Amino acid sequence: MINTTNGMISTSSSSTANPQSPGLKTYFKTPEGRYKLHYEKTHLSGLLHSAHGKTVTQVTLAHLKDKPAPSTPTAPTSSFSASSGVRSAAARLLGAGNGSRALSFVGGNGGSKSLSGSSRIGSLGASSSSNSITNTNFDGKGTYLIFNAGDAIFISDLNSQDKDPIKSIHFSNSNPICHAFDQDAKDGHDLLIGLISGDVYSVSLRQQLQDVGKKLVGAQHYNKDSSVNSSRCTSIAWVPGGEGAFVVAHADGNLYVYEKNKDGAAESSFPVIKDQTQFSVAHARYSKSNPIARWHICQGSINSIAFSIDGTYLATVGRDGFLRVFDYSKEQLVCGGKSYYGALLCCAWRCSTFFYTVACCLLRLKSILFPQIPSLLFDIEYSKFLLNSIDAKYILTGGEDDLVQVWSMEDRKVVAWGEGHNSWVSGVAFDSYWSSPNSDGTGETVMYRFGSVGQDTQLLLWDLQKDEIVVPLRRCPPGGSPTYSAGSQSSHWDNVSPLGTLQPAPSMRDVPKISPLVAHRVHTEPLSGLIFTEESVLTVCREGHIKIWIRPGVVESQSSNSESMLSTSSKDKPLLSSKVGSSSYKQ
Repeated sequence: MINTTNGMISTSSSSTANPQSPGLKTYFKTPEGRYKLHYEKTHLSGLLHSAHGKTVTQVTLAHLKDKPAPSTPTAPTSSFSASSGVRSAAARLLGAGNGSRALSFVGGNGGSKSLSGSSRIGSLGASSSSNSITNTNFDGKGTYLIFNAGDAIFISDLNSQDKDPIKSIHFSNSNPICHAFDQDAKDGHDLLIGLISGDVYSVSLRQQLQDVGKKLVGAQHYNKDSSVNSSRCTSIAWVPGGEGAFVVAHADGNLYVYEKNKDGAAESSFPVIKDQTQFSVAHARYSKSNPIARWHICQGSINSIAFSIDGTYLATVGRDGFLRVFDYSKEQLVCGGKSYYGALLCCAWRCSTFFYTVACCLLRLKSILFPQIPSLLFDIEYSKFLLNSIDAKYILTGGEDDLVQVWSMEDRKVVAWGEGHNSWVSGVAFDSYWSSPNSDGTGETVMYRFGSVGQDTQLLLWDLQKDEIVVPLRRCPPGGSPTYSAGSQSSHWDNVSPLGTLQPAPSMRDVPKISPLVAHRVHTEPLSGLIFTEESVLTVCREGHIKIWIRPGVVESQSSNSESMLSTSSKDKPLLSSKVGSSSYKQ
């Protein structure tokens, strides 16, 4: 139960799935108002068959689109036709088709929201078939949280306040460690799962929700029996616009490129790596091979990977402490650099969701209405230029030096350090839904909001003014102070680093420092990640407990109806409307 009188969580109820320390508040303050704890998600501890210590929880936000044609649920269908593409692009333009409207807070996930408690448990493997989920309950659009704990993957309905998951999938011989969802998948397989054993699966999320069992159904299996790589998967990602291509990073410093439409058991072999310290790319010898390529990134584990939103660049961070940024299509190292100390654990790109969806809409309209005119104003190259100009500017990294680092693609170096964590930084993300309170007169944002979480159990929010992003003009003499210049000017010291250069760890005095806007202890266990949505901030601890913090200004819709619904249903509580609060900086 939550005691809203003093804003503290009470642990008096023995039925609470995730007992909290009385010292944890249910809100935190920002200049634009209070973020309030709305509800929590967790796993059923009794369903775990192995210790948590073997895995660290990761969370994926999965937004299912409209139900595909029922006759071919796992094959390309008419729901992804050209006309549907226009509708999808238009929906994105309005903020409803790319996951940005993750908490719609009204309506259900394509089916009845009057499931009984027994029917929800039925989805976890109960023997009573009369209480199991039918195809009409989870065959429509909706938003789900996918997270791992122990030997299981759990799926939870984000639009329900029920703490318990609606589905669990167990793995008998290994533990899941990473996953990724592709909402634009052109066939049923949209969810990737990587295991500690190195095995990788692709499945249809919708199909898993419709099945009452606790095993994967309709799965494609890659790297079976460690046929390609025996080290654990560390991170996995779909290639944006890659038509079913995905990449898998491993603990031995290798990254593999797969095509989901090829046989997952197809034989694939690569030459011996001659120099473990150098980046190299090898392609499979045969056209039917899968994976189709191996990238040797570094010596030691690749800890995290992230694509820029248009898929042009791929960022990796590793045990050796280096951020590396690659031009994905050219298979070329662009830039990177070393942490101040220790390994880097996480990375994230800045993205401008609104302008990206506009560009996607224009590109889709061009390809549909004028497919034979490649020189049209909004052709592929122009669109890539547009996307790059609004997206691939800054990268966040965090790691064992307790710092949040802001990297500039234009300067190819660190331009700011965030100091505030007391332990390793385990998750970083830009808040692309937060509105800057001012602009430079051209509509360009001059302030960025991003967040970080760490093993110190804290969530930190940061505001970074564009004119605070400075880089040294020249090297400072021994004992002297560096000279800085605001913005990205061509007169930077040594100019921009040559293509493919990895910068050494900078001196502490050479990088401007920033302090967090908010520092709030949000969990009792070390944190492993965070996600921003338009209406909320999601935080997750390594033990598999997730909290949803509602943004200030998000108010209840039709409160009288909500109160009446609350009095009649304890399971399916109505959620909040999708009104977004303005950044007025009022306390």
